[in-house]
Amino acid sequence: MTHYPKATLESYGYKDYKKTKKFFTVLRKVFVVVIVVSLYIPILMLLLQSVNSSPNINEFGHFTLDWYTNMFDVRSLKNAIINTLLTSVISTLLATVIATFMAVGIYALPKQIRQRVMLLNNIPILNADIVTGISLMLIFSLLLPLFPYIFGPVTLIMAHLFFTIPYVVLSILPKLKEMDTNLMDAALDLGIKPYKALIKVIVPAISAGIFSGMLLALTMSIDDFVISYYTTGNGFDNLSIWIYGSIGRKSLTPSVYAFSTLLTLMTLLSLTLYQVFIKKDKKGKIK
Repeated sequence: MTHYPKATLESYGYKDYKKTKKFFTVLRKVFVVVIVVSLYIPILMLLLQSVNSSPNINEFGHFTLDWYTNMFDVRSLKNAIINTLLTSVISTLLATVIATFMAVGIYALPKQIRQRVMLLNNIPILNADIVTGISLMLIFSLLLPLFPYIFGPVTLIMAHLFFTIPYVVLSILPKLKEMDTNLMDAALDLGIKPYKALIKVIVPAISAGIFSGMLLALTMSIDDFVISYYTTGNGFDNLSIWIYGSIGRKSLTPSVYAFSTLLTLMTLLSLTLYQVFIKKDKKGKIK
C-alpha cells in the first residue's frame, strides 16, 4: 500500500504570520512607550530640579522645597509672574467672550460666506509668530503720537487677543454644528429675547467647546514669547521674556523651575476637570 505524505497548509503556500503579528504588536507597544516617555522626560526633569537644593543642574544636592517657598523673593521674577497671570487671564476672558459671539455669528452665515470668513480666521493661526509680532509692533508704533505710553500691558493684551481668538472660534464651531438647530427657534417662540436665548440656551449647549477654547487660549497666552517680545514695553516683562533675559545674563533662579512645575500641575488639573466635564456632558445628552 502506497503511503502519500500528509498534506499541510504550507504545501499550498500558506504562511503562518502569527509570529510576525506578535513581533509588530510588541514593537508598536514599545514605540508608544518610548514616545510617551520622551514627551514626559522634560517635565520630570523640571520637577526634579524644582526640589534640588543645588542650583547646578549637573548635580543633585538634597531634597528641598525652598525654591517654592522663596519663589517671590526675587522681585523681578515676582513681577514677571504677576504680569504673566494678569495679561493671560484678562486676554483669555476677553478672547472667550469675543470668540463665542464670533462663532455664533459665523455659524449663522451662508455656507460660502462662512468658508471665506473661516479662511480669514485661520490666517493668524497659519502665520508665523515672528511675522505676527513684527506686524503688530508696527501697528502699535503708528499709535505712539496719540498714545506715547501705549506699549506695555495694553499692547500685550491686544496682541494675545489677536492670536488666541481664532483658536477659541475653532473650538466652539464644532459644538455649534452638534447642537440642535431648533433650540434657538423654540426659545424665540416662547417669547425669550434673542440675547437672553443666546446666553441661556446656546451658551450652555456649547459650553464644552467654550471651556476647551478658554483653556487653550490661557495655555497659549502664558506660553507665548515671540509675539510678546515684540509687543510689550520696557519694564513690563512676562515670564517667558524674563526667562530669556535671565539666561542671557546667566542669572536664572531655580524658582522658575518651581513655578513652571506648579503651572504644569495646574494645566494637568484643568485637563482632568475638562475630561470630567466632557463625560458629564455626554451622559446628559444620552439621558
